[in-house]
Amino acid sequence: MALLLALIAALGVWGAFTGLRMYRADAKLPGDLALALEIGATRTGAVDSVIDRMGMRYAPFVLRLMGPRLVARYRRRIDLAGNPGGLTIDRYAARRAVYGVLGGTGFLVFLLRGQWFVALLLLAFGALWTEVGLWSAMRVRRDVIERTLPDFLDVLAVVVSAGLGFRQALDRVSTRYEGPWADELRITLRQMDLGMTRRQAFAELRRRNDSEQVAMFVTALQQGEELGAPIVDTLVSLAKDMRRTDAQNARRKAARAVPKATLMITTFMVPATMLLLGAGLILGSGVDFGSLAGK
Repeated sequence: MALLLALIAALGVWGAFTGLRMYRADAKLPGDLALALEIGATRTGAVDSVIDRMGMRYAPFVLRLMGPRLVARYRRRIDLAGNPGGLTIDRYAARRAVYGVLGGTGFLVFLLRGQWFVALLLLAFGALWTEVGLWSAMRVRRDVIERTLPDFLDVLAVVVSAGLGFRQALDRVSTRYEGPWADELRITLRQMDLGMTRRQAFAELRRRNDSEQVAMFVTALQQGEELGAPIVDTLVSLAKDMRRTDAQNARRKAARAVPKATLMITTFMVPATMLLLGAGLILGSGVDFGSLAGK
């Protein structure tokens, strides 16, 4: 039993480390868009995971169990997460199969031994471990993009005001950045090179990112193009609005953190401090507890 638990833990840790690198290849896409996504791939490329190789044989079965609607929903989530660990929908299904078998086997073993808590933990591991990695990658990627975007807009406005066209300025500035936002821009630029209009390419950029600031950026560009507004003024104004939004979000997070900190202090720190002080007073008073007990 100990060996089985160690095997499950080792495979889980291995899958966690190999499941957080990213690339954007997806065999379901048309050829031109697949090429565009490869241009925007992260530098590490695909990761050949032991977990993936173990479960790839069962991936079609898992996808059939999920059904077309659920497959489409998870394909969308994988795209929003930036395809972590080379995660396509087939690799996602392979990992679900492996973790599900490991978690289900551990659940049955410890359930038969009467260890309900460990059994439930293993069941939750099998059902949710892949979801936790995907959700974490989505959140981290969105936060990185939203931190990068205001500074990027300022630099882009300076380059455009220096005389470069918007397309050339976007290409020049994107080469100076690294990370998910630079990858998204390379995808957008590659799509325009392949014949997609600028409006369509930026609409795809908004679709691939579950970020309010990216949506603001795309909407402002499209409205400015329709109304003929100067692109530099649009970029500077948008950067200021995003920083103002970030400041408001920071204040809201700080306001929510105060009650949480107060609850933790009153629930744990105050009783623990009172117990410590009381124990110190009793031990320091020299009271003979044996005599008080009649011994």
